[in-house]
Amino acid sequence: MAKRQIPVIVLAGFLGSGKTTLLNHLLGNSGGSRIGVVVNDFGSIEIDAMSVAGQVDSMVSLGNGCLCCAVDTSELDGFLERLARPSARIDVIVVEASGLAEPQELVRMILASDNRRIVYGGLVEVVDAAEFTGTRARHPELDRHLGIADLVVLNKADRVAEEERAALLRTLSGLAPGTPVVAAEYGRVDPELLFDRRPREERLEAVRQLSFEDLCAERREHEGHLHTAYESVEFVSEEPMHPRRLMEFLDHRPRGLYRIKGFVHFGIAGHRQKFALHAVGDFLRFYPSAWGRAERRLTQLVLIGSGVDASGLRDGLAACRDTGAGERADERAMWGVLRYAQG
Repeated sequence: MAKRQIPVIVLAGFLGSGKTTLLNHLLGNSGGSRIGVVVNDFGSIEIDAMSVAGQVDSMVSLGNGCLCCAVDTSELDGFLERLARPSARIDVIVVEASGLAEPQELVRMILASDNRRIVYGGLVEVVDAAEFTGTRARHPELDRHLGIADLVVLNKADRVAEEERAALLRTLSGLAPGTPVVAAEYGRVDPELLFDRRPREERLEAVRQLSFEDLCAERREHEGHLHTAYESVEFVSEEPMHPRRLMEFLDHRPRGLYRIKGFVHFGIAGHRQKFALHAVGDFLRFYPSAWGRAERRLTQLVLIGSGVDASGLRDGLAACRDTGAGERADERAMWGVLRYAQG
């Protein structure tokens, strides 16, 4: 990828589901990554600078390198432009949808944006395990929101019995078939599920001031830690990939698979570039660039999801290699890839 794009994640959920708690958790566990936050109301964000609650067209530094801005939905594109400017050095943008905003409208605005510095990072729908039935009765549109989500977080899972939790998971699987569902307590979802944190060497500093993240880390020592149930699967191949077979795999992604990231090597004459792959939910992009002079031609992918079959994913990708057996890869086989390519 010639220029790194900033993923924009839409965080949705009805009042009381815990999406602001989840957002605070991400801010406190960013691992040195700079998060740009777009919210309609600052009120619940745990930071003194949020005394500007309710002021539209304001941008506030959160002290740990993150930025937060209050914005009306109609102004979203302008704030994404501000957060995505190189001088802001933002790594990921989280848009917290208010109760008045339709998440699919926010997703549509992000996908329609002509800002080449951002890329869609997925719709995360947060639901309250203890109040799900009542919320669904009051807001029947919840079924539609779940149907378009890329990831569902069943929050407050500790407040329901095991049998009820299992029943909820079955219901959510029916409302959002194939979409990964993760259970959480107090919004504690591992940030690595949603975005890539900065490499450790970029986070280490010889001297730095105590930050909001430090305070949260100290508090977490007393709260304990919840490990989110998700899997990260790696795949590496020295053999080039067959573009048509790979696209067949990507077009029929297994249940529970949320993100795919990495690089793909196609060994077809005229298409020997390095193709960066970014996929979240049903969204897919390839970014062609040049291989480094001494760089090995490898396919290296990481697949992230919940309840996935790790060995099945590796076997499925292994079957996409261009070994010379079966249909031969040619120029036409690249057409499917190029439909999703952004230079």
